[in-house]
Amino acid sequence: PVRDFLYARSFQMMVELENLQVMNILSNSTCVIAEGEVLQLVNSKNPDTTEEQYMDVIKGKTAMLFEASTHSSAILCGATAEQEQALKDYGHHLGMAFQLVDDVLDYEGDAETMGKNVGDDLAEGKATLPLIHAMRVGSEEQVKLIRKAIRKGGLEDIDAIMEIVQTCGSLEYTRQVARQHVELAQNCLNLLADTDAKQALHSLARIAIERNT
Repeated sequence: PVRDFLYARSFQMMVELENLQVMNILSNSTCVIAEGEVLQLVNSKNPDTTEEQYMDVIKGKTAMLFEASTHSSAILCGATAEQEQALKDYGHHLGMAFQLVDDVLDYEGDAETMGKNVGDDLAEGKATLPLIHAMRVGSEEQVKLIRKAIRKGGLEDIDAIMEIVQTCGSLEYTRQVARQHVELAQNCLNLLADTDAKQALHSLARIAIERNT
């Protein structure tokens, strides 16, 4: 499959760099991402998933992928130890924000624009932050419906669930958490010189929460 080819080719390219530190970062991140996938499977169709458990999943998946990218780039550019840590942290917070917004878009995005169907997470029984928040603040009837939908999976209750996460403020809550991570990401750039590259990283963080795809 194409995915396997790209994965193998990426490791070939790492070897060509002849940089053991970068190879260590990327090989370690591969393990962490795989662990995140397993944790997500463990939590699948589990309505008792906590916000902390949800955060652990996206830290181990999306955030680690972004972190590995910015961390290894810092090393290849010869950054100082402080700049290296700052760019590593930038990638972490950028990845967190990106995934949080992605989980919001699962309930309000446009399928044609996004390239995936609205409600895909619910169909797989994933208890993402909008649902976790709604179960925390919603009425007994709303919570009961969400729990049933997570356990069952599928899209039978998608319209009702979309209305619940809107009325409970769960999408805005999730976006606010994403905005906090974007602010932290942008603060990490203070150690960098004022260049076009720095401004591009600032813009990338802003796009992470403004995007609709």
